Amino acid sequence: MKERKLRERIVAEYLLGGLSYRMLGEKHGINFYQIRRWVLKHQGQMKSPPKVKSVKPSPDLQRDVPLPSDVKELQAQLLRARLENEVLLEVIKIAEEETGIPIRKKAGTRQS
Repeated sequence: MKERKLRERIVAEYLLGGLSYRMLGEKHGINFYQIRRWVLKHQGQMKSPPKVKSVKPSPDLQRDVPLPSDVKELQAQLLRARLENEVLLEVIKIAEEETGIPIRKKAGTRQS
């Protein structure tokens, strides 16, 4: 019984975060592989939370709710930023085609 409470306390301590298996093993004088097995066993016994069906509001309900002016302004700014981004990407594409020099940085390449 005492060993079981110790095991539960160690598993809880691990799940609360902050200490690794090795740190807990050193702290309690237990092989960290054993602590890992306890945690995995505990996690396997946990029941998954019940699935909740997400309900999407109907389009009619969305139209009835007026948006505050700041939200409308933010949506307009977002639209302008997206358009500006598209324009800049097109300018880069044209410049690359005309010069034959890749302007965009490729992932994984090193700069010299």
